[in-house]
Amino acid sequence: MIKYLLNKAFYALLTLFGVVTVIFFLFNVLPGDPAQMMLGQNEDSNQLAIVKQKYGFDKPISTQYFYYLNDLSPVSFHSTNAKDYTFLRVNKYSAAKLFTIGSTTTVLKFPYLRESFTKQGKKVSQVIGETLPNTFVLAVSAILIAIFIGICLGIVSALFKDRWLDKVIQVLSTLGMSVPSFFSAILFAWFFGFVLHKYTNLEMTGSLYELDDFGEKVNIKWKNLILPAIVLGIRPLAVVIQLMRNSLLEVFNQDYIRTARAKGLSEFQIIKRHAVKNALNPVVTAISGWFASMLAGAVFVEYIFGWNGLGKEIVNALNTLDLPVIMGAVLIIALIFIIINIFVDVIYAWLDPKIKLE
Repeated sequence: MIKYLLNKAFYALLTLFGVVTVIFFLFNVLPGDPAQMMLGQNEDSNQLAIVKQKYGFDKPISTQYFYYLNDLSPVSFHSTNAKDYTFLRVNKYSAAKLFTIGSTTTVLKFPYLRESFTKQGKKVSQVIGETLPNTFVLAVSAILIAIFIGICLGIVSALFKDRWLDKVIQVLSTLGMSVPSFFSAILFAWFFGFVLHKYTNLEMTGSLYELDDFGEKVNIKWKNLILPAIVLGIRPLAVVIQLMRNSLLEVFNQDYIRTARAKGLSEFQIIKRHAVKNALNPVVTAISGWFASMLAGAVFVEYIFGWNGLGKEIVNALNTLDLPVIMGAVLIIALIFIIINIFVDVIYAWLDPKIKLE
């Protein structure tokens, strides 16, 4: 297991390095000067020169790439020259010095995602740290809806194959996969948050944490989670239903299921002890992929419902060309994908003993 995890970690680092490289060069070939983006309309030649020197924008692209890797690396190298971009600023890096050779200091630190262009020097890690938990709560809620309802409806659909109940479930699941999330979000917000507001007491927009009417106290509004979680969970719910039904029908045709029936086990025991567990592999794959994509793909849902999550923050950053926030968010999402993929491989081995981690 340790060897397997180390091997996975090595390839994960290679993948993350590739993502970092692509992100850096993709956003640095865009037209426009990052220093001008930071200053906006308040720029002048002196301020422009200061900002370029401070953030290393006056250096060649290869040097800027090294600076970016140096910022992201837990073990990094810094100059003792106060005018250099890599000059060690403890308040910026929260670093622990390891050793110094000449004018270069080696430090151990948390990855530094740089500062937002539009939030008055606020760290990107702070921006992501404030919004990612909200997106995580939304994604977990949506995927739980998809898992529990999807697996149950998939089992019912398989048990009543080709009957009217199965056909109704199939039509609804196909519709759920076909309707775009942004359209579902608009429809649900209008219908349940506006038309039926008197009965549902739900709002068209709202986030998990909201200030009271006096702007003094922050309250948790769990009811604001209901509509975006349902909308975000519709498509994975439809996928889980289809996968669970097809996988379960395939399992029902296996020899060990026939043997269990021949031994006199009830249909409930067969489904509970043998069929469902062995039918979950494709469902786990779908759920893992959907959960990771929800953390990145909740953009439209969060924006329409006014949910203060990472997706909405990415949209705002794109509108204001806040490149460090966009780059940092993409890196975090890529890291989440990698971690979830490793976790899913371990889950496979637990679900199916025939699958070897090697």
